[in-house]
Amino acid sequence: MQDRRHNESLEDYLEGIFIVNQQKGSCRSVDLAEELGYTKASVSIAVSKMKTDDLVRVGHAGKLELTEKGRKIAEYTFQKHTLLKKLLCDIGVEEPQAEIEACQIEHIISDDTFQKLIAATS
Repeated sequence: MQDRRHNESLEDYLEGIFIVNQQKGSCRSVDLAEELGYTKASVSIAVSKMKTDDLVRVGHAGKLELTEKGRKIAEYTFQKHTLLKKLLCDIGVEEPQAEIEACQIEHIISDDTFQKLIAATS
């Protein structure tokens, strides 16, 4: 269970960096903390771990840059979140609840099941 929680948190951080970069053009630790509602200290610890795992680089002026490996995880997590939220809204789940549940499901859905959902909705 601990490994799954660690992976969920990691995916949330990477997805958060991806989203902030999409919205603002760049992402600093303070932006990520704001996006995710986490403390700056928590973000700092996570960024250090992501740097060690070669998922993130810290560039000029403290900008967080996803490595290729980090970007792949972030984009895939974002893709899962987006599709799951859309499907939940399509079946009548209210948007705020769909947002919460898509974030939960994105971490536990298998790749096989997710690919089948993509195929079924294409």
